[in-house]
Amino acid sequence: MIAWGAGTGVSGSQFPLSGNELILDFHLMNHILELDEETMTLTVEPGVLLGDLQEYTESRGYFYPPDPASKHSSIGGNVATNAGGNRAVKYGTTREYVRELTVVLVSGEVLTLGSLNVKSSSGYDLKDLFIGSEGTLGITTQIKLKLLPLPAFRKSLLVAFDTVDDATKGANLALKSGADPAAIELFERTTIDYAEKYLGYPLASQKGKAYLLFLLDGNDAQIVESQEALLIDQVKEVAVEIVELDKEEEKKTWKLRDAILFGVHAYSEYEMLDEVVPVNKFGELIEYTNTLPEKHGVEVLSFGHAGDGNVHTLLMHSGMAPEVWQEKRAALLEDLYQKVSDLGGLPSAEHGIGTQKQEHFLKMTDPVKVAYMRKIKQVFDPDNKLNPGKIF
Repeated sequence: MIAWGAGTGVSGSQFPLSGNELILDFHLMNHILELDEETMTLTVEPGVLLGDLQEYTESRGYFYPPDPASKHSSIGGNVATNAGGNRAVKYGTTREYVRELTVVLVSGEVLTLGSLNVKSSSGYDLKDLFIGSEGTLGITTQIKLKLLPLPAFRKSLLVAFDTVDDATKGANLALKSGADPAAIELFERTTIDYAEKYLGYPLASQKGKAYLLFLLDGNDAQIVESQEALLIDQVKEVAVEIVELDKEEEKKTWKLRDAILFGVHAYSEYEMLDEVVPVNKFGELIEYTNTLPEKHGVEVLSFGHAGDGNVHTLLMHSGMAPEVWQEKRAALLEDLYQKVSDLGGLPSAEHGIGTQKQEHFLKMTDPVKVAYMRKIKQVFDPDNKLNPGKIF
């Protein structure tokens, strides 16, 4: 049995392998069931789309911080992969905003995991075990999400740099500055070109070869302004241009950032990765990925969440014959994931392992840890009926 949400996953978790699987399609379980304003908790079904949830909460003065670029992904899928997104640097990932899950086990038993209590030291935390398990332990049928008050003020800055190295220096300076940005997104000129073509308008800066897009938010306008001034002061020495975006420019610029994948997809097939390294190694990893095209003959684009070390590497298919593509892809991934491992990183930050990263996950993970993961799987799914063949 495979749980299917919106079908936006990029690691192969939602696809059948044998052809005999039963697909449980949750797209009609898309109802927002209750907003509890006293505990600031929103109860939803797993098929609710992220964009619809954000629109609903913000129209009522509340805020759901996780912000994956795919606004048409489902909340059930976000929970299954512990999705992160642009604002993870300040607010964290999906895991931090799940109060309670209702899960149906393969046995037919129904579990309520977590609670509306703020604190718990009451036994094992099974809720967090299920978050990020990619549908291999149980089927989620209801989710209670923690909301925050909607920040009253927000401001975005676009900062251009001559090189990726300068941009990553700027990101590290921002993290140390105390400005507390909600998002720090990095993308290169070669990457944002695709989004510009797709949406039909240019980025607010045409200088430099790499960019950081910062988001600041809060409930006090003066504090947000002081954070902005602090941020500008920190990055100005390494930047070639700093653009303070007005409301219209801000909206258009974030649309460009979110449209990168749509833009690339309009012109070429690709495979997207989501490797993660410690934040101080982010620039080193991107610089390394830029050496791979010459060695392997595969075009590579990079962008990512500079504030939390999460790189999205795009391997461009470029019309290669299938057998050539598979050979080049395998050799490139071997080098890339070895570098990620050497830097103390992990193969997936927010998309999950699925089938696409399984080989490298097993190489990079302590065999003892994998053995205990398999034992946990055996406890909840002894006959291996739930999303078999995924993760390990």
